[in-house]
Amino acid sequence: MRRLAISLSLLATSLMAAPPSGSPGSRSPRPVIQVAILLDTSNSMDGLIGQAKSQLWTFVNQFTPLRRDGQAPELQVALYEYGKASIPAGEGYLRMVVPFTTDLDRMSEQLFALTTNGGEEYCGTVIKAATQGLNWSPSPRDLKVIFIAGNEPFTQGSVDYHQSCEVARSKGVTVNTIFCGPYQEGVSTNWADGARIGGGSYMSIDQDRQAVHISSPQDVEIERLGLELNKTYIPIGEQGALSYKIQAAQDSNAATAGAGAANQRAQAKASSFYRADAWDLVDAEKSGSKKLESMDKKDLPKEMQSMKPAEARAYVDSQAKLRLDIQVKIQKLSGDREKFVAGKRKELAAKGGAKTLDAAMSEALSSQAKAKGFAPK
Repeated sequence: MRRLAISLSLLATSLMAAPPSGSPGSRSPRPVIQVAILLDTSNSMDGLIGQAKSQLWTFVNQFTPLRRDGQAPELQVALYEYGKASIPAGEGYLRMVVPFTTDLDRMSEQLFALTTNGGEEYCGTVIKAATQGLNWSPSPRDLKVIFIAGNEPFTQGSVDYHQSCEVARSKGVTVNTIFCGPYQEGVSTNWADGARIGGGSYMSIDQDRQAVHISSPQDVEIERLGLELNKTYIPIGEQGALSYKIQAAQDSNAATAGAGAANQRAQAKASSFYRADAWDLVDAEKSGSKKLESMDKKDLPKEMQSMKPAEARAYVDSQAKLRLDIQVKIQKLSGDREKFVAGKRKELAAKGGAKTLDAAMSEALSSQAKAKGFAPK
């Protein structure tokens, strides 16, 4: 039995009980994009896992230019795994790894911790579980999509995929399918039919292909500034201290994930999608969830606990300004980088070849976002 695992993964299981700020548990007035990733984690798709590690931040960054009615959307991602033998048969060999979250560092942490194991791959069952088990936005204007990826017949299991895909579509959730293997094999094993019924796109990818990173003169400075951003965060309490360490660990993971991953992560950290208001005082004040003046000193970093109120206020304000300055610099460099690589990207596209994970998802999401009124600013 072959195994698969894409992974945009997420929140540590121990923290799943508390919904992050901006999750459906505290619905934002901003337009919302919800993406549920359903991954077959049965045997031997390590190449696909590697793609996901290296392309996670590329996936996030494709949403950065999008606006609807002048507002940037909120991105929420959920993850299921299915087809793993170590998950009980009574649970359908599937589990929700994390519900919808905006916590991108936890997402990255879970991706790098992903393991695979042989099992039975039930596509209809996991689509049904995600449709029923996730807190989907009630708004018909929000973009709500499922991406299911695997390499075994779409027909396996006792739950009919026709019914699962029809129910998802009736709730405004679009089902996209990604077959890891030759295009025609995915057609003959009903992956294309699943997308047709779910109102989405069918795609095939080469899970062993390395994504191409186009180097630019801006890369080194973008990555340096991405690390400098970490110094502007003010952790709140024990959870803040832990999350601050996780932030640095995901910088390290990106640096080892493949060419361009660290660069893409730095760009993502400068975007509105990278939020830390659950554990960082600067973002918490920005979102209105916390104020310095109402906090217990023991929840502040040690270096702030001895500060007088005016000193502490000046420090928080200076960190907020420094962060904004760095983010603006990264955004400017990112724009210059995009202009530099645009021509080279067209040359690579003209050469053809099988898609990688980020390209397949980007292609589908572009048209589906447009249909919901999202467009580049």
